[in-house]
Amino acid sequence: MIPVVVRNVVTEALGVVRLVLGSEDGTDLPSFEAGAHIDIHLPSGLIRQYSLCRMQAEGQYYEIAVLKDPQSRGGSAEVHRLKIGDSLLISEPKNHFPLVDTQRHSVLIAGGIGVTPILPMAQELQKKGLSFEFHYCARSPETAAFSSALKNASFADKMHFHYSEVAGSSQMDVVNVLTPHSSNAELYICGPASFIDYVLLQAKMLGWPEDRLHREFFAAPATDENVSENTAFKVMIHSTGEVFDVESDQSIVEVLDNNGVFVAVSCESGVCGTCQTGVIGGVPDHRDVFLTNKEHAQGKLVMPCCSRSKTPVLELDL
Repeated sequence: MIPVVVRNVVTEALGVVRLVLGSEDGTDLPSFEAGAHIDIHLPSGLIRQYSLCRMQAEGQYYEIAVLKDPQSRGGSAEVHRLKIGDSLLISEPKNHFPLVDTQRHSVLIAGGIGVTPILPMAQELQKKGLSFEFHYCARSPETAAFSSALKNASFADKMHFHYSEVAGSSQMDVVNVLTPHSSNAELYICGPASFIDYVLLQAKMLGWPEDRLHREFFAAPATDENVSENTAFKVMIHSTGEVFDVESDQSIVEVLDNNGVFVAVSCESGVCGTCQTGVIGGVPDHRDVFLTNKEHAQGKLVMPCCSRSKTPVLELDL
């Protein structure tokens, strides 16, 4: 864990606060690449993940921007109560949403607060002189974090703002945006789950290859009515041979914790990737949105916070 201090608090848009987090002693914090996030240990004990929303101009600072979500389980509301001078513990940066090392054109799409990991991507692509375009979808400029800064950024000529509640603007025409690049580009998208699902569906229908579709969810999509009913199964710990029962109303993580097997967990909804665990045997019943379709099909990884098993026993690489 890294101790940091809240050095500044800025209202970035309606309902969005930006925090500048600085090292306690002024030394540089670990460097990171675009798309990275940190775990923040809040005073209440909650652990939440937030994207680092700008590349470091000065090494001793990180910046995050957080929307106060009416449906929040407490994390975003607590972040909004933080004050200059408050001390926090954070993790080193982690990156499950990196830019691919390629010269291909990049299509960046942000929906609302999903701009936070996308903005550093634009900064990095611009710095490297690579081809990209940036589409930012929001209700209005007042609700769009960083909208003013993006209008004046070094890559302002690559910006496309789509405001659904502003006269003269309109919602993004997804097909029109994606069609010209279906065979020669990488797509990066972050935002509300329904927004991501819709854009990815359109991309697949237009022939975009799965391995060029990169996404990061901030929350799990609404429960799929087609998800099978929970049934009981067993988990086996590969290193010890121990076998534990997972009842229909229990999660794998809950059972492991009850039996003294530690797995780091945070979001508890299959979004963040913190609890990712290897699978030695059995077939996972995937309920997460973190792993790709290809990784789901391979069945070598599972998110034990939310996923289950299609087989009587699921052997975990623990």
